Amino acid sequence: MRLSGLGVVVAALGLAFGIRALNGQYIETSSPLSQYSGTALYATMAYGGLLALWPRLTPLATAGLALGWCWGVELLQITDLPRTLSAHSLLARLALGVAFDPVDLLWYPVGVVPLALVHRWLRGR
Repeated sequence: MRLSGLGVVVAALGLAFGIRALNGQYIETSSPLSQYSGTALYATMAYGGLLALWPRLTPLATAGLALGWCWGVELLQITDLPRTLSAHSLLARLALGVAFDPVDLLWYPVGVVPLALVHRWLRGR
């Protein structure tokens, strides 16, 4: 499961940057496809990272923690902290974002729920 989690992280990161590159964007995301796919894939990476760190978590627990992390980071963007950190670090910009977007709260489950369903199915086998 650890390797599967790492594979999910690498695949989601590659897909996110691939979509941005096809749209002629790399870090800045002005197109809806880049923005919303990036949001969902960020949540996918959170799920994969949790799976890699704690492979014995249940799919429900992994999904809950991933969504909690994503929603927490999004709500943190209401403050100026992520914007300030992002001005000094590309890594902070990629991990914390810059500005709060309530629509993102709806896109995070899009990146988590399919993985939780596959995870549950694999555990049942």
